[in-house]
Amino acid sequence: MRLSDTEQTGQTTPARHSATAPSGAPGTAVVEFPARIVTVFCYTLFFSVLNATMFNVAIPDISRQFHLTPPEVSWVLTGYVATFGLGAITYGKLADVYPIKLLITIGLLLFNAGSLVGFFSRWFPMLIAGRLLQAVGGSCIPSLVMLTAIRYMPVAMRGRILAAVSSTIACGGAFGPIIGGFIAGNFHWRYLFLVSSSTLLAIPFYHRLLPAEKGRKERFDFLGGALLGATVISFLTFVAQSFLWGFPAGLLFLTGFILRIHRADTPFMLPGLFRDRRYRNGLLTLFLALGTAFGMMFTLPLMLRNLNHLDTQAIGVVIFPGAMTAAVLSFVGGRLSDRIGSVTVVQIGLGFLLAGYSLLSLLAGTRPQFITMGLIVSYSGFSIVQSSLAKTVSLTLSPNQSGVGMGMYNLTFFVSGTFGAAVAGRIIESFANGPAFNPFVAPRAEGYSNVFVLFFGMVACAAWIFQRTFSAAEPLPGSAREVCEKGVG
Repeated sequence: MRLSDTEQTGQTTPARHSATAPSGAPGTAVVEFPARIVTVFCYTLFFSVLNATMFNVAIPDISRQFHLTPPEVSWVLTGYVATFGLGAITYGKLADVYPIKLLITIGLLLFNAGSLVGFFSRWFPMLIAGRLLQAVGGSCIPSLVMLTAIRYMPVAMRGRILAAVSSTIACGGAFGPIIGGFIAGNFHWRYLFLVSSSTLLAIPFYHRLLPAEKGRKERFDFLGGALLGATVISFLTFVAQSFLWGFPAGLLFLTGFILRIHRADTPFMLPGLFRDRRYRNGLLTLFLALGTAFGMMFTLPLMLRNLNHLDTQAIGVVIFPGAMTAAVLSFVGGRLSDRIGSVTVVQIGLGFLLAGYSLLSLLAGTRPQFITMGLIVSYSGFSIVQSSLAKTVSLTLSPNQSGVGMGMYNLTFFVSGTFGAAVAGRIIESFANGPAFNPFVAPRAEGYSNVFVLFFGMVACAAWIFQRTFSAAEPLPGSAREVCEKGVG
């Protein structure tokens, strides 16, 4: 997982050298020990992901303690993920104005403050408040690590750097259920909040290793950011809680946001960002395909508890092999995207997702070891797509749009996860007594099987859109073909 300095830069790195460049000048800085920066990022990112996945196995316990329905308890995941996504794009935009090391420091302090609130929570709203504050702080990590890779690392090495990031995310996903199951099973789910406190140790390393950037004198469009946030929250409220006012409110806020970015002197997002068809369809592929993974992570603990009658620790054991396989394949997928092109690797990953959801729709309600087999295939597809699609989308962006462009990528990623989890909760509740879309499913598993049938359809649409957009298109900048032609790598 750890990259050498030579691997990241393509040349031997001096032991120590200057690292100063103005913010927003992609590719102009010479950073100190780039491999160490990636290592510290991965350390922090691991605990950020761990914080999200640990709570998945505790969802049945939280639901029972506070007497919540599946759509209500889904806010433990959906609220965190939605806020995480909004924070990711906000940090991406702030990084065009303020130094990255300052933003990371503020983010980690907020992340740990949320952990304290969650640990001392005694009622559900306080629990959600702690999770949201955690998300506000922790969302700085995925956004800023991608931006650092784009801004300071060579294009030819970007795939393997993002592979290290994706592998870390997969490891967090793998160990999250095991650690969460052990803590919640032997102590209490509140103690899951304390695990994140180790991220405070990373702050001094960020100040030591990150470039000394100069902030730019540019106004931050708080109104534009607020309108975007209100848009996302309104639509998610409509999907997750079936509040009918959420849809018209979302349309109203969206209209206001579009008007704002066209009229503001320094808009939150440049209107021209979505004019590139490849960028738009890359985000649509992301939303349809990877959002299903969060829905799967939400569905599985409930299914294993309600149908297989497993305790929290046993649920973690069932999930662990698939998530651990994903940790290995995500790194492999990132390196392959540098060798054979990220487009081909994304197509392979989408194929794995389709096969995995087909298996899970059939295996719902059967023995846990059979479900683990379907999970291995599904998680593998998720990790392969995740490690390569980020590079595909990043190569469609111009340097001055990289911060907010990848911020929008992260927002789409996490909002899709919120959508996937919310829809899964609704389907489980609505089809608890059938009918089943898959006629071969086991009794009482109709609702869970229907979730995976729907996810199969979403991934199939994503594969069709991606195929039409990227397969016949001209090579992206920095693609494997172009790198070879220029003699890079």
